[in-house]
Amino acid sequence: MFFSKEKKMTDSEISAFKTSVEKEAKSIKSLKTDFVQYKHLSFLSKDIETSGKMYLKSPDLLKWQYTSPYQYSIIFKNNKVYINDQGKKSTINAGNSKMFEKINKLIVGSVSGNLFDDDEFTIEYYKSSEFYITKLTPKTATIKKYIKLVELYFPIGESTVAQVKLIEPTDDFTKIVFKNKQLNAKVEDSVFNQ
Repeated sequence: MFFSKEKKMTDSEISAFKTSVEKEAKSIKSLKTDFVQYKHLSFLSKDIETSGKMYLKSPDLLKWQYTSPYQYSIIFKNNKVYINDQGKKSTINAGNSKMFEKINKLIVGSVSGNLFDDDEFTIEYYKSSEFYITKLTPKTATIKKYIKLVELYFPIGESTVAQVKLIEPTDDFTKIVFKNKQLNAKVEDSVFNQ
C-alpha cells in the first residue's frame, strides 16, 4: 500500500488546524460511531480485528461496545469503569486509579480532538495528502509505561478524528478506525447503563 509522505505543518497551518478542531470539539455534545480496531502484535502474522460501536456524551460518558467477534463493553461513567465481558460484569473505581482516569481522558480527548494543551504530552503536527496528523508523545513515566506514542488522524477538511493509533513501548500497536460518525445525534442515557 502506498502512503503519501508526511511533512511537518507550518506554524500558521498548526494554528488554523487547532482552532478548527477546538471549535468543533466545543460543539460536540454527543457522538455515535462504528469502529474497527486492529491490534498489531509483533509475534502474530495477522492483526487481531474487532469491531463495534462507540458512544460519547458530554461531559464524561463514554461507552465502547465490541460486537464482533465477541460481546464486550466498557463504560466510563461517574468516575467508575463498568466492564461487561460476555455477561460477566465488574466495576473498577477509576477515581482510585490514576491510570484509568488518564486513559479515559485520553480516549475522550482523542475522539473529540480536545487534547492539544495537555501538559502530559509533547505534540507534533504533520500532514499528508489525506490527513492532518498529531503525534502525542507522553511526558510522564506513568503513561510512558503503557504508551510510547499516540497518533491522531484527521481527514483534510474535517475537524474530528477518523483514526487513533496507540503505539506501545514494544512497538505493538492498536489502531482504531471510526466509520459512520454521527455528531450530536441523540444518545439516550440508558446507553450508559451497565
